[in-house]
Amino acid sequence: MSETNDLTPAEVHIWRAFPRGESVDFRAAENEDPALGNTWGAERTVRASVLRALLIKAPQEEGEIAALKIMGARITGVLDLKYATIDAAIRLSHCHFDGVPDLYGAQLRQLDLSKSVLPGLTSATLRVEGVLRMTDCRMRGPVQLGGAQISGALFMERAEFTAPDDSEPVLQLNQAAIGDDLWAPEMRAHGQVRLTGASVTGRINVQDAEFNKPDGTALDAQNLNVGAHVRARCVRAQGRVELRGSRITGRLDLLHAHLSHPGDTALRASSCVIGELWLRRGDRIEGALNLRRSQIEILTLEPEMLPDQVYLSNLTYTVLTPHEPAERRLPMLERDGERYEPHSYEQLTAAYRHVGDDDAARLVQLAKQRRRRTTLTWYGRLWGYVQDATVGYGFRPLRAAVWLLSLTAIGSIAYGLDHPRPIKAGEAPDFNSIFYTLDLLLPVINFGQEPAFAPDGWHQWLSYALIITGWTLATTIVAGVTRTVSRQ
Repeated sequence: MSETNDLTPAEVHIWRAFPRGESVDFRAAENEDPALGNTWGAERTVRASVLRALLIKAPQEEGEIAALKIMGARITGVLDLKYATIDAAIRLSHCHFDGVPDLYGAQLRQLDLSKSVLPGLTSATLRVEGVLRMTDCRMRGPVQLGGAQISGALFMERAEFTAPDDSEPVLQLNQAAIGDDLWAPEMRAHGQVRLTGASVTGRINVQDAEFNKPDGTALDAQNLNVGAHVRARCVRAQGRVELRGSRITGRLDLLHAHLSHPGDTALRASSCVIGELWLRRGDRIEGALNLRRSQIEILTLEPEMLPDQVYLSNLTYTVLTPHEPAERRLPMLERDGERYEPHSYEQLTAAYRHVGDDDAARLVQLAKQRRRRTTLTWYGRLWGYVQDATVGYGFRPLRAAVWLLSLTAIGSIAYGLDHPRPIKAGEAPDFNSIFYTLDLLLPVINFGQEPAFAPDGWHQWLSYALIITGWTLATTIVAGVTRTVSRQ
């Protein structure tokens, strides 16, 4: 082609170095900022069409392994490798690209763009046999890696992704398959990052990363599949973090995380299957937390991080840490809107029983009955108040004993000062105010006192009150005990 017949000195240097896999370093000074590429002269400028011709032609030298290794060059035009199959490794680091490289459908051995500046990257369905490196890259336009297949790892440490507008995500990895780790600590994304349907065999590391899209979804990772851990410590997300339907075999580590999407959902991890979820030591979540229908083996959740809205319906977990008193855990069950979710109470009860804290489990069950009471009709609520006041819905059995002793004392004193007359004089047993009161209070026990004496006046009204109270107390005790036994 015509470009190869009229190469510049810089291009000749690259053409000769390629067959031997030698590096060509155009950097005039160490650590030069590639963002200033537009000021570089012709001695550091390379045409993308020349690089394409070189890679497609792939000149060989016997006994050598060809590779394209360029550092510190300005690449003009569009590097078009669409559908190309390239056997040589490609490393274009510390470079400045004028045009958006087109790698759509290409098959590469290895690609390294570390510390380069690009106006974007078109590389959907790209296949890389080794690793793809974008360490310290600055992307000024959308990076399209949807459907990419990377046999090795994807490195994006400290990479920065921006775009002129937010009409599309700044980084698309939807349906991508990564055979090793996705390594992106301290990454900066000013726009949406999309990972929907992606599969990562190893780990994901986005520690200290920033995702910024305050008016929408900052990280869209629905149906993400991760074979190991997701390390997201100290991550900062302005906008929704969407993980619905994801499967994370290991740990989703959100220690010291800052999640903010006021007025909307900040973290949605519903319908997920997660080994461990860590939400602790971070700032209070600004926006709703949605964990509905998820399955989590170990849930580490600090009450201080919980927002005003927490959706937990049908969430299942085996262990809840750190161990907190029931009084500190119950408020999160009351933040699921106005809905009464019995499953959430049962799940928290099971977690306390799992660690042997039966007292906390009973408190949760008592709170469940009180919450349920708010959904009943007026007479149902009235009966609920009676059960709560008398025996705490069966979870405070000692309260029944207190009521019994108190009423016995009142009746004993009242009847002891002025006992009722006997029905048949001379045939009645000696009057005992204590056992007479117990005869009135206890429906199924007969001490022979109550049928032998006939109260009148205020004695009669007191008797009626004790009989009604006794039956009510007995009924609530039976209902509470039955509920407790059936639950066991």
